[in-house]
Amino acid sequence: MHVVSVRCAYDNAYVRHESVPRSIASNPEMSNCFAVLKTASFLGAVALGAAQTGTRATPITGTSAFTDYRSEKPGVWRKLTIADLPEPHSTPSVDNGPNLVERPKNALPQAPAGFKVTLYADGFEENRLIRTAPNGDIFLADSRPGVIRVLRGVGPDGHAQHVETFATGLKQPFGIAFYPLGNDPQWVYVANTDSVVKFPYRNGDLKARGASQLVTSEVPGGGHLRGGGHWTRDIAFSQDGKKLFVSVGSHSNNDDPDTTPAEHSRADVLVYNVDGSGGRVFASGIRNAVGITVQPGTGAL
Repeated sequence: MHVVSVRCAYDNAYVRHESVPRSIASNPEMSNCFAVLKTASFLGAVALGAAQTGTRATPITGTSAFTDYRSEKPGVWRKLTIADLPEPHSTPSVDNGPNLVERPKNALPQAPAGFKVTLYADGFEENRLIRTAPNGDIFLADSRPGVIRVLRGVGPDGHAQHVETFATGLKQPFGIAFYPLGNDPQWVYVANTDSVVKFPYRNGDLKARGASQLVTSEVPGGGHLRGGGHWTRDIAFSQDGKKLFVSVGSHSNNDDPDTTPAEHSRADVLVYNVDGSGGRVFASGIRNAVGITVQPGTGAL
Protein backbone atom coordinates (compact mmCIF):
# COMPACT_ATOMS: atom_id res chain seq x y z
CA MET A 1 0.00 0.00 0.00
CA HIS A 2 1.15 3.49 -0.77
CA VAL A 3 0.63 7.10 0.19
CA VAL A 4 1.06 9.67 -2.55
CA SER A 5 1.29 13.41 -2.20
CA VAL A 6 -0.24 16.03 -4.45
CA ARG A 7 2.11 18.96 -4.49
CA CYS A 8 -0.60 21.59 -4.60
CA ALA A 9 -3.70 22.91 -2.89
CA TYR A 10 -6.11 20.93 -5.05
CA ASP A 11 -9.24 20.08 -3.07
CA ASN A 12 -11.94 19.30 -5.58
CA ALA A 13 -11.59 15.55 -6.11
CA TYR A 14 -13.42 12.44 -5.00
CA VAL A 15 -13.02 8.74 -4.20
CA ARG A 16 -14.80 6.06 -6.17
CA HIS A 17 -15.93 2.64 -4.95
CA GLU A 18 -13.25 0.19 -3.84
CA SER A 19 -13.87 -2.15 -6.77
CA VAL A 20 -12.42 0.28 -9.31
CA PRO A 21 -9.36 2.55 -9.32
CA ARG A 22 -9.89 5.76 -7.41
CA SER A 23 -9.33 9.35 -8.32
CA ILE A 24 -7.24 11.38 -5.92
CA ALA A 25 -9.24 12.22 -2.80
CA SER A 26 -8.51 15.21 -0.62
CA ASN A 27 -9.75 16.15 2.80
CA PRO A 28 -10.83 19.78 3.42
CA GLU A 29 -8.80 19.64 6.66
CA MET A 30 -5.63 18.76 4.76
CA SER A 31 -4.08 21.84 3.23
CA ASN A 32 -1.10 19.79 2.06
CA CYS A 33 -3.41 17.59 0.00
CA PHE A 34 -2.01 14.17 0.89
CA ALA A 35 -4.02 11.31 -0.55
CA VAL A 36 -4.08 7.65 0.43
CA LEU A 37 -4.52 5.10 -2.31
CA LYS A 38 -4.62 1.33 -2.28
CA THR A 39 -2.49 -0.52 -4.80
CA ALA A 40 -5.63 -1.15 -6.81
CA SER A 41 -6.05 2.58 -7.19
CA PHE A 42 -3.18 2.72 -9.62
CA LEU A 43 -4.65 0.22 -12.09
CA GLY A 44 -5.72 2.11 -15.13
CA ALA A 45 -4.55 5.40 -13.67
CA VAL A 46 -2.43 5.96 -16.73
CA ALA A 47 -4.82 4.31 -19.18
CA LEU A 48 -5.92 6.42 -22.11
CA GLY A 49 -9.68 6.90 -22.42
CA ALA A 50 -11.91 8.53 -24.95
CA ALA A 51 -11.56 12.28 -25.19
CA GLN A 52 -13.86 14.11 -22.78
CA THR A 53 -14.76 17.77 -23.04
CA GLY A 54 -17.04 18.33 -20.02
CA THR A 55 -16.34 21.58 -18.22
CA ARG A 56 -17.78 23.15 -15.10
CA ALA A 57 -19.91 25.44 -17.27
CA THR A 58 -20.98 22.67 -19.67
CA PRO A 59 -20.63 19.30 -17.92
CA ILE A 60 -21.30 15.99 -19.64
CA THR A 61 -24.93 15.03 -18.93
CA GLY A 62 -27.41 12.22 -19.47
CA THR A 63 -26.34 8.67 -20.30
CA SER A 64 -23.03 9.99 -21.65
CA ALA A 65 -22.09 11.00 -18.11
CA PHE A 66 -21.99 7.35 -17.00
CA THR A 67 -18.50 5.89 -17.40
CA ASP A 68 -15.73 3.98 -15.68
CA TYR A 69 -12.10 4.71 -14.90
CA ARG A 70 -10.94 4.09 -18.46
CA SER A 71 -12.45 7.32 -19.72
CA GLU A 72 -12.11 9.44 -16.59
CA LYS A 73 -9.74 12.37 -16.78
CA PRO A 74 -8.78 15.09 -14.29
CA GLY A 75 -10.78 18.25 -14.87
CA VAL A 76 -13.67 16.58 -16.72
CA TRP A 77 -17.04 17.51 -15.22
CA ARG A 78 -20.12 15.26 -15.27
CA LYS A 79 -23.62 15.96 -14.00
CA LEU A 80 -26.02 13.17 -13.04
CA THR A 81 -29.60 13.81 -11.92
CA ILE A 82 -32.11 11.47 -10.33
CA ALA A 83 -33.84 11.19 -13.69
CA ASP A 84 -30.61 9.85 -15.21
CA LEU A 85 -30.37 6.94 -12.76
CA PRO A 86 -31.67 3.50 -13.75
CA GLU A 87 -34.75 2.18 -11.97
CA PRO A 88 -34.09 0.13 -8.82
CA HIS A 89 -33.46 -3.55 -9.54
CA SER A 90 -33.26 -2.89 -13.28
CA THR A 91 -30.15 -5.06 -13.37
CA PRO A 92 -29.19 -8.10 -11.26
CA SER A 93 -26.98 -7.59 -8.24
CA VAL A 94 -23.44 -8.86 -8.74
CA ASP A 95 -20.34 -9.31 -6.61
CA ASN A 96 -17.44 -8.14 -8.76
CA GLY A 97 -14.56 -7.30 -6.46
CA PRO A 98 -11.06 -6.23 -7.45
CA ASN A 99 -8.02 -8.36 -8.09
CA LEU A 100 -5.00 -6.63 -6.62
CA VAL A 101 -1.69 -6.61 -8.48
CA GLU A 102 1.57 -4.80 -7.89
CA ARG A 103 1.65 -1.21 -9.02
CA PRO A 104 3.48 -0.90 -12.33
CA LYS A 105 6.79 0.92 -12.01
CA ASN A 106 6.40 4.69 -12.20
CA ALA A 107 2.60 4.43 -12.52
CA LEU A 108 0.93 7.25 -10.59
CA PRO A 109 -2.51 8.88 -10.64
CA GLN A 110 -3.11 11.48 -13.31
CA ALA A 111 -3.47 15.09 -12.23
CA PRO A 112 -4.64 18.30 -13.92
CA ALA A 113 -2.13 20.46 -15.74
CA GLY A 114 0.15 22.25 -13.29
CA PHE A 115 -0.14 19.52 -10.63
CA LYS A 116 2.25 16.68 -9.88
CA VAL A 117 1.67 13.46 -7.91
CA THR A 118 4.68 11.85 -6.21
CA LEU A 119 5.11 8.89 -3.89
CA TYR A 120 5.22 10.08 -0.28
CA ALA A 121 5.39 6.81 1.67
CA ASP A 122 4.78 3.10 1.15
CA GLY A 123 5.14 -0.27 2.85
CA PHE A 124 1.74 -0.22 4.54
CA GLU A 125 -0.70 -3.13 4.54
CA GLU A 126 -4.13 -1.50 4.30
CA ASN A 127 -3.96 2.27 4.62
CA ARG A 128 -7.54 3.54 4.51
CA LEU A 129 -7.72 7.03 6.01
CA ILE A 130 -5.48 9.95 6.91
CA ARG A 131 -6.11 12.98 9.10
CA THR A 132 -3.86 15.96 9.73
CA ALA A 133 -3.01 16.90 13.31
CA PRO A 134 -2.99 20.61 14.22
CA ASN A 135 0.83 20.64 14.09
CA GLY A 136 0.84 19.21 10.55
CA ASP A 137 1.67 15.58 11.31
CA ILE A 138 -0.20 13.05 9.18
CA PHE A 139 -2.07 10.33 11.12
CA LEU A 140 -2.74 7.21 9.04
CA ALA A 141 -5.06 4.28 9.80
CA ASP A 142 -3.41 1.04 8.63
CA SER A 143 -6.58 -0.92 9.18
CA ARG A 144 -5.87 -4.61 8.62
CA PRO A 145 -2.92 -4.87 11.05
CA GLY A 146 -4.76 -2.61 13.55
CA VAL A 147 -2.18 0.18 13.59
CA ILE A 148 -2.18 3.98 13.63
CA ARG A 149 0.94 5.53 12.10
CA VAL A 150 2.31 9.06 12.05
CA LEU A 151 4.08 10.58 9.05
CA ARG A 152 6.06 13.79 9.39
CA GLY A 153 7.90 16.12 7.07
CA VAL A 154 8.98 16.00 3.45
CA GLY A 155 12.55 15.19 2.50
CA PRO A 156 14.46 16.36 -0.59
CA ASP A 157 13.24 13.25 -2.41
CA GLY A 158 9.60 14.10 -1.62
CA HIS A 159 9.27 11.21 0.84
CA ALA A 160 8.22 11.38 4.49
CA GLN A 161 11.14 12.15 6.80
CA HIS A 162 9.66 10.20 9.70
CA VAL A 163 7.21 7.28 9.79
CA GLU A 164 6.38 6.11 13.31
CA THR A 165 3.90 3.69 14.87
CA PHE A 166 1.59 5.66 17.16
CA ALA A 167 -0.60 2.81 18.43
CA THR A 168 -1.11 -0.93 17.87
CA GLY A 169 -3.59 -3.62 18.94
CA LEU A 170 -6.62 -1.92 17.41
CA LYS A 171 -9.46 -3.66 15.59
CA GLN A 172 -9.76 -2.46 11.99
CA PRO A 173 -9.22 1.21 12.93
CA PHE A 174 -10.48 3.84 10.52
CA GLY A 175 -11.76 7.19 11.83
CA ILE A 176 -9.33 9.53 13.62
CA ALA A 177 -10.23 12.80 15.38
CA PHE A 178 -8.40 15.19 17.68
CA TYR A 179 -10.04 16.52 20.86
CA PRO A 180 -10.69 19.14 22.01
CA LEU A 181 -11.02 21.05 18.76
CA GLY A 182 -8.43 23.73 18.13
CA ASN A 183 -4.66 23.92 18.12
CA ASP A 184 -3.93 22.13 21.41
CA PRO A 185 -5.70 18.72 21.46
CA GLN A 186 -5.27 16.47 24.50
CA TRP A 187 -6.65 13.27 22.98
CA VAL A 188 -6.64 11.31 19.75
CA TYR A 189 -9.95 9.47 19.26
CA VAL A 190 -9.85 6.36 17.06
CA ALA A 191 -12.83 4.43 15.72
CA ASN A 192 -12.40 0.66 15.66
CA THR A 193 -14.99 -1.32 13.72
CA ASP A 194 -16.85 -2.11 16.98
CA SER A 195 -15.84 0.64 19.42
CA VAL A 196 -14.33 4.07 19.90
CA VAL A 197 -11.18 4.53 21.99
CA LYS A 198 -8.98 7.50 22.83
CA PHE A 199 -5.27 7.99 23.50
CA PRO A 200 -3.66 10.78 25.56
CA TYR A 201 -1.85 13.13 23.20
CA ARG A 202 0.12 16.34 22.95
CA ASN A 203 1.14 18.14 19.79
CA GLY A 204 4.18 16.51 18.26
CA ASP A 205 3.75 13.07 19.84
CA LEU A 206 4.89 10.33 17.49
CA LYS A 207 3.82 7.58 19.90
CA ALA A 208 0.82 7.41 22.22
CA ARG A 209 1.77 8.56 25.71
CA GLY A 210 -0.54 6.03 27.31
CA ALA A 211 -2.76 3.02 26.76
CA SER A 212 -6.07 3.37 24.94
CA GLN A 213 -9.15 4.27 26.98
CA LEU A 214 -12.58 2.98 25.97
CA VAL A 215 -15.07 5.68 24.99
CA THR A 216 -17.90 3.39 23.87
CA SER A 217 -18.33 -0.24 22.85
CA GLU A 218 -21.89 0.38 21.66
CA VAL A 219 -20.87 0.41 18.00
CA PRO A 220 -22.11 -2.41 15.75
CA GLY A 221 -19.07 -4.31 14.48
CA GLY A 222 -18.36 -5.30 10.91
CA GLY A 223 -16.20 -7.74 9.00
CA HIS A 224 -14.42 -7.18 5.73
CA LEU A 225 -17.60 -7.20 3.63
CA ARG A 226 -18.52 -10.54 1.99
CA GLY A 227 -20.91 -11.43 4.81
CA GLY A 228 -19.52 -9.13 7.48
CA GLY A 229 -20.96 -5.91 6.13
CA HIS A 230 -19.40 -2.48 5.88
CA TRP A 231 -16.70 -2.23 8.53
CA THR A 232 -15.29 1.32 8.39
CA ARG A 233 -16.34 3.70 11.18
CA ASP A 234 -15.56 7.38 10.84
CA ILE A 235 -15.83 9.94 13.64
CA ALA A 236 -16.21 13.72 13.95
CA PHE A 237 -16.94 16.17 16.77
CA SER A 238 -19.68 18.77 16.77
CA GLN A 239 -18.58 22.39 16.50
CA ASP A 240 -19.25 23.04 20.18
CA GLY A 241 -17.19 19.98 21.14
CA LYS A 242 -20.04 18.39 23.07
CA LYS A 243 -21.03 15.57 20.70
CA LEU A 244 -19.21 12.75 18.92
CA PHE A 245 -20.63 11.46 15.63
CA VAL A 246 -19.89 7.89 14.49
CA SER A 247 -20.78 6.59 11.03
CA VAL A 248 -21.88 2.95 10.72
CA GLY A 249 -22.43 1.26 7.36
CA SER A 250 -25.09 -1.34 6.63
CA HIS A 251 -24.55 -5.05 7.21
CA SER A 252 -26.29 -6.06 4.01
CA ASN A 253 -27.07 -4.54 0.64
CA ASN A 254 -30.62 -3.36 1.36
CA ASP A 255 -32.19 -5.36 4.22
CA ASP A 256 -34.79 -3.65 6.41
CA PRO A 257 -33.42 -2.95 9.93
CA ASP A 258 -36.96 -3.37 11.35
CA THR A 259 -37.03 -7.02 10.27
CA THR A 260 -33.32 -7.92 10.17
CA PRO A 261 -31.54 -8.07 13.57
CA ALA A 262 -28.11 -7.79 11.93
CA GLU A 263 -29.06 -4.30 10.73
CA HIS A 264 -29.84 -2.95 14.20
CA SER A 265 -28.25 0.51 14.61
CA ARG A 266 -26.59 0.23 11.21
CA ALA A 267 -26.82 2.20 7.96
CA ASP A 268 -26.79 5.37 10.05
CA VAL A 269 -24.80 7.95 11.94
CA LEU A 270 -24.78 7.56 15.72
CA VAL A 271 -24.17 10.40 18.16
CA TYR A 272 -22.74 10.27 21.70
CA ASN A 273 -21.56 12.63 24.37
CA VAL A 274 -17.77 12.91 24.15
CA ASP A 275 -17.43 10.51 27.10
CA GLY A 276 -19.39 7.84 25.19
CA SER A 277 -22.65 8.21 27.11
CA GLY A 278 -26.09 9.01 25.71
CA GLY A 279 -25.71 7.13 22.44
CA ARG A 280 -28.57 7.37 19.94
CA VAL A 281 -29.28 7.37 16.21
CA PHE A 282 -28.63 10.81 14.75
CA ALA A 283 -29.39 10.07 11.08
CA SER A 284 -30.71 6.85 9.50
CA GLY A 285 -31.19 5.42 6.04
CA ILE A 286 -27.56 6.10 5.09
CA ARG A 287 -26.09 2.97 3.53
CA ASN A 288 -22.47 3.67 4.34
CA ALA A 289 -21.21 7.12 5.32
CA VAL A 290 -17.55 6.23 4.85
CA GLY A 291 -16.33 9.76 5.56
CA ILE A 292 -18.01 12.40 7.71
CA THR A 293 -17.06 15.94 8.68
CA VAL A 294 -18.68 19.04 10.16
CA GLN A 295 -19.15 22.09 7.93
CA PRO A 296 -17.25 24.92 9.67
CA GLY A 297 -19.63 27.70 8.65
CA THR A 298 -22.90 26.09 9.69
CA GLY A 299 -21.92 23.26 12.05
CA ALA A 300 -23.93 20.84 9.92
CA LEU A 301 -22.74 17.23 9.65
